[in-house]
Order: sequence, then C-alpha cells, then structure tokens
Amino acid sequence: MNKQSRSIVNKDFILHGTLWVIISLLLGLPNYLNQHFSLGIFIAEWITYVVLFYFNYLFLVPKFLLKGKYFFHFILLLGLIVFFTEVRIHFFLDDLKLMRPPNSVIVEGKKILLQPMKQPPEPPFFLNVAMSFSYIFIVLISTIIKVLYEYNHNFQNRLLAETERKSAELNYLRKQTNPHFLFNSLNSIYSLAIKKSDQVGDAIVTLSELMRYMLYETDQRVVSLEKEINYIVNYIELQKLRIHDIENVRVNITGEMKEKMIEPLLLISFIENAFKYGTDYKGKTHVRLKISLEESWLNFYIENTISRQTEDLVNSGIGVQNIQSRLELLYPKSHLLKIEEVDGFYKVNLQLNLDENNPVF
Repeated sequence: MNKQSRSIVNKDFILHGTLWVIISLLLGLPNYLNQHFSLGIFIAEWITYVVLFYFNYLFLVPKFLLKGKYFFHFILLLGLIVFFTEVRIHFFLDDLKLMRPPNSVIVEGKKILLQPMKQPPEPPFFLNVAMSFSYIFIVLISTIIKVLYEYNHNFQNRLLAETERKSAELNYLRKQTNPHFLFNSLNSIYSLAIKKSDQVGDAIVTLSELMRYMLYETDQRVVSLEKEINYIVNYIELQKLRIHDIENVRVNITGEMKEKMIEPLLLISFIENAFKYGTDYKGKTHVRLKISLEESWLNFYIENTISRQTEDLVNSGIGVQNIQSRLELLYPKSHLLKIEEVDGFYKVNLQLNLDENNPVF
C-alpha cells in the first residue's frame, strides 16, 4: 500500500470512527438515561445499527442507488428497516417486556400463579413507528456519506484524467517548440556561414546558451521570468547577427522580473514569427518589442511589417496556434490576447496575469 492509499484509509477510518461516536451519543444517550438501561441490550442494538449501515453503504447503494435502480433500493431498505425494528422491539426493548402481564400476583400474602397468555400483547403501532426512526436515521446517514464519497471520488478521477490529458497535450506543444526554434536558429547561422561572416563564432556561442536553457530549464512547469526574458534577449541578439538593418529592431523591457514565474518558451513563437516575416526581400527588418511587468501583469507587445506574413501563413510552423492552445490550458481566465493587422503591420498584444497560472499542471 503506497503513501497516498494509506492516507485515504486513515481519513476514512477517522471519518467513520467520528461518525460512530456521534451516532452512539445521539441514539445511545436516551437509553442510558432510561432506568431500565442494559449494556448488553445497548451493544446488541448498536450491532444492528452497524450491520444496517454498512450493508447499505457497501452493497445496496453501489449496487442499486448509484446504478439508477431507485425503486429496488427503496423496497430493500424498507424491508430491512421493518425487519430490524421488529427485532429490536421483540428482543431488545425492556419497556415492552414491562408491558407483558406478570406470571403471578400476591393476594393477602399468598402467591397465586396465573395462567400464562398464549400470545404476548402486540406493541402499539406508535411504538413500531418510533423505533423505526433510529434505523431510518442510520440509512439516511450511510446513503448520504456513500453518495458524497462516490461523487468526490469520481470527480477526482475525472480531474486527474483531464489533468493528464492536458499535460500530455502541453508536453506535445512544448516539444514542437524546440525543433521549430532550432530550425530557425540554424537558418540564421547558416546565412552567416554562407557570407563567411566573422560573427559565426559569436552566433554559435549564443545558440549554445539558448540550447542550454532549453535543455536544463524548460522541463519545469514554470521558470523564472528573468531567465525567460534573458532567453528572449539572446535569441534577438542571434537574429541581429544575420540581418543587415538592425536600426529598426527595437527592444524595450521594464519591470522587476526576478520574483515572477512563467510557462517556459511561451512567448518565443511570437518573436520568431516577427523576425521571420518582418524582414522583406531587400533585407530590411522592422520589429518592435515591448515587455513590461506591472505587479502581477505581464504586458507583451510586438509588431512587425507584413512582408511574407500573409502568403506564408500556412507554413509558419506551430506559431500562433501553439501559443493560443497553451494559453487556454495554462491561463484559461487570466490572459487577453489581441492579434491584428493595421496599416501594413502585424501586431500582437498579450496581457497575462502571472499569479493565475493553472495549478493542476
């Protein structure tokens, strides 16, 4: 038995133990205050409570009630309540015994034996009804607890299954990001090598830093925002090495990033696409990037000119669809993403509440 299973068993044991203490006090205290109280009879009655409780809890509710067989469940419970009520009245109830006529009477100092009755008196109807209340109470408690337990158990199973499904989907999206990035980066270095640029060495060093981050940091659920920003800056520096015109590549990053965490590689696809489609056939590049942190809100804005953006949209890799899927999985109600084309510019504006990252992952 693993640690989690032991924890569940311990919780169930504590719950049921507490429940029986309460039931014993509620149903046993009136009997204890009765002048005819008998410990043996109390224990016998308590055993009938336990038998009825767990027979309903372990068998009737799962077999009938939870499978929609309400009528059969009701009939069986009604029969059990009547049976246990009759057993209690005829065998365990001291007050009923006092209702039976005596075997003898004393008249003027002499004991006179009476002829016993062939049939003992039947208990009054109200006594049958009153005695059944305790068993109805036991049935209600066992039914409610079992239904709530099964509901919670099924809910946890559904939540676990949904979490595993989303985790698998998220891992798939992450794994797509890595080769996509590597493909673009190698293209950048290849363009430098073709030109026999002296910057090839610097590009390889920068790429090694990026790969180190991707290999050793991005397996975590979240990473430091500061590290993620450094990764983005290194990527931009790598892109600058391959383009001719870097005057129109402007980056503005503000805010204290150390204390915040973010999903790794969440923003890089926007930046990759901006450099990929923000460079025209003449080699001119226009990219504007602004990243700011205000309390828990990360504001991300990037724009680029539309050159090949429209015609090559289908072949742009996982790109925007990847990010949108990850945002829906990780920040379902705490992000605002706006993408638009205005006056020849492709603009992306993302607002992200970093304190509302989905905890199930």
